[in-house]
Amino acid sequence: MDKPDLDRLWETFIRFSWDDLSSGRHISLIREKVASTISILKAKGDMSWYCFFIHDKNSGVPASVDDDYLCFHIRFELKKHVSPADILPIYCILTRKVEREWVKTDFDLSVFKDESTEEVWRLIGEQSEWLLNLLNAFKENGEIPTSYIERFLNYYTDMTALAMRRR
Repeated sequence: MDKPDLDRLWETFIRFSWDDLSSGRHISLIREKVASTISILKAKGDMSWYCFFIHDKNSGVPASVDDDYLCFHIRFELKKHVSPADILPIYCILTRKVEREWVKTDFDLSVFKDESTEEVWRLIGEQSEWLLNLLNAFKENGEIPTSYIERFLNYYTDMTALAMRRR
């Protein structure tokens, strides 16, 4: 994945419910809606970078105070000069250009070989790409057990011993 040009970023949101989250259905929705949105953006907008998160009105969604939905928050860079509104699926909402000050990082950049904010966002994008690759490894018509996703993520903590405590 390329480093993003922070002056060419857009973001969009895809709503889903707390019930989707508690039932684990949000995992399937990542594959159904987030992955398909990213595929469309790659095909029609020459997208070179993306990342996604789950947020609500208190953590990054520009929504009203009475909005109780969660959102997949997708950030992306388009190389082509196209309007995202012209190519995004109808379920994408609140699409807007990302202001550069919104993409600051709380990492100490001096510890990285490439001491740039763009490098940190490239790595975050690679995490999103890894998750989509994992979900795409499951059969298309089958349910993806959330416990399997937890187990794969647990391997990250096992590789780094971040969850271990001295006895």
